[in-house]
Amino acid sequence: MESQDAVEQAELYSGHREEMDRRQFGWRTVVNGFVRSRRRETRRESEVEPMFTDWHHPWLFFLATGTMLLSCMDAFFTLRLLELGAVEINPIMAFVIGKSTMTFTVTKMLLTGFGILALVYMARSKVFNRMRTGLFLTMLFSFYSCLVCYEFVLLTYLW
Repeated sequence: MESQDAVEQAELYSGHREEMDRRQFGWRTVVNGFVRSRRRETRRESEVEPMFTDWHHPWLFFLATGTMLLSCMDAFFTLRLLELGAVEINPIMAFVIGKSTMTFTVTKMLLTGFGILALVYMARSKVFNRMRTGLFLTMLFSFYSCLVCYEFVLLTYLW
């Protein structure tokens, strides 16, 4: 009898909850998680540094966005250089370019995007207990910067 009363009270109470369940995922969750990120520090005294946090340094945002933009420029310059008679030296991308330019562009953006996401997510972890993973994002940005400058110079020379 008591359990039946408890069930009836629970059903009655659940009818009063008309607000959105906070555990549901939506754009509100993404915005609140971005604006009011909470995990910036360690949770336990035994942790030396937090490995995974809700908040990332703005420099990582600059590197991630810049690397993606440089990747887009690299794809555009590569296609222009191929039209002017250059040869793709990366065998994997040469194979993908052989399929179609759309396949090349989508493959390049997906590979770069997933790589950047993984590097940002793991930015505070260390590789071989020596070097932070975020440093790889800096090196990738530097590599793309040099590559795009090289392609731009080559493009102006061939044009």
